[in-house]
Amino acid sequence: MTQPTLNFLVAHPAHFIALGFGSGLAPKAPGTFGTLAALPLYWLLLQAGLGLPALLAVIAAGFVLGIWACAVTGSNLGVSDHGGIVWDEIIAMWLVLSFTPAGWLWWLAAFGLFRFFDILKPWPIRFFDTRLKSGFGVMFDDLLAALYALLLIKGWQWLA
Repeated sequence: MTQPTLNFLVAHPAHFIALGFGSGLAPKAPGTFGTLAALPLYWLLLQAGLGLPALLAVIAAGFVLGIWACAVTGSNLGVSDHGGIVWDEIIAMWLVLSFTPAGWLWWLAAFGLFRFFDILKPWPIRFFDTRLKSGFGVMFDDLLAALYALLLIKGWQWLA
């Protein structure tokens, strides 16, 4: 297995995307760093004035782009879902934030819940994670983790 480097990051546009613009190069917890990178990137999308339909279109396009970028990068690294591939975390976190109430406490809860489900991989996330090894598989299991996080956030929002 190849460890991605700065040279690898800039060697191909797919690597730059899949490695989360460099956040996936973190030596420890690259998935957490990728998820952290999603926060200011999402804030920039909000500053661009995108409403929910436009945000969802960007997320859908990012998901499709991620299928390609993660497949290319995983192939070049020799591992389909290498830990440094974090585009899946970024897109999934954007989805969670799109339906999370405004406020840093809500965003902190969204971050924590998404990381919890992405790491724990409860059913059916682990089922798909072990069976889908393509770029789609890399992206899909994080989409499921995002849905779990959203269910809890919406439940808390309903209770509050």
